[in-house]
Amino acid sequence: MNILIPVLIVTILGLVFGILLALASRRFCVEVDPRLDKIYSKLPGANCGACGMPGCMGFAEALIQGTCTIDRCAVTEQEVRKEIAEILGVEHTVKIKRAAVLHCHGGNKRVKNKFDYVGIQDCISANIVMSGPKACVYGCIGYGTCAKVCPFGAIEMSTEDLPVVNEDKCTACGKCVAACPKGLFSLVSVSKNFAVRCKSLDMGKKVMDVCSVGCIACRKCEKACPVKAIRIENNLSIIDYSLCDNRGQCFKVCPTKSIAIKENKSWRTKAQGE
Repeated sequence: MNILIPVLIVTILGLVFGILLALASRRFCVEVDPRLDKIYSKLPGANCGACGMPGCMGFAEALIQGTCTIDRCAVTEQEVRKEIAEILGVEHTVKIKRAAVLHCHGGNKRVKNKFDYVGIQDCISANIVMSGPKACVYGCIGYGTCAKVCPFGAIEMSTEDLPVVNEDKCTACGKCVAACPKGLFSLVSVSKNFAVRCKSLDMGKKVMDVCSVGCIACRKCEKACPVKAIRIENNLSIIDYSLCDNRGQCFKVCPTKSIAIKENKSWRTKAQGE
């Protein structure tokens, strides 16, 4: 009899708490859109944050809420974007693939150091010290911060301490663009085959004093382009990719080899041999 009473009390309490929990779960439950799991399963799960959302789940929720669009995810393939559009019931638009392009070719073989840097081997840290050790203050510092931040392993450092972008792996997430303290990366359509590999705004003589492959603003590229897709701004050649149709006249006439051509998904300049 002494045992039955506590057992009875515990049983009654269990029933009461169970009923309360059941009522609470109904009262406070949050219904989940069945599309959420479907969309999330289509995403890469890299949680790179390049879309501006807190991970892939946040991106999926934003898609359902209509606060962002599918093309904000740089990682997903075309077919996957189409599947997500079907889940959402929206029209699918074809996205043109882009990849990061480095606008500097002055590696350690072509640009000298102005001092010996012995600090943290990081481009952002080195740039704080007199804009970095390179004689060209606009050029690549070469410590590979861009490669370290790339979440897809799309950047490797060459023997010249210059970043080399793997176009197939690059998702145009923009991490390297944001990380480079010199602003040497831009995202360019993979269909474009020419790029200016210099960012120097110095006058021609000063450029040549520190780098053998820098742009000297001679305007030969500007004059040679039949579609006016390249111009000189602040002593630097700028390609307007909305006009460029890959004729390559700029590459042919550039006397300092600062304009590069893309062949087999790799960039090269005349300085690397023709």
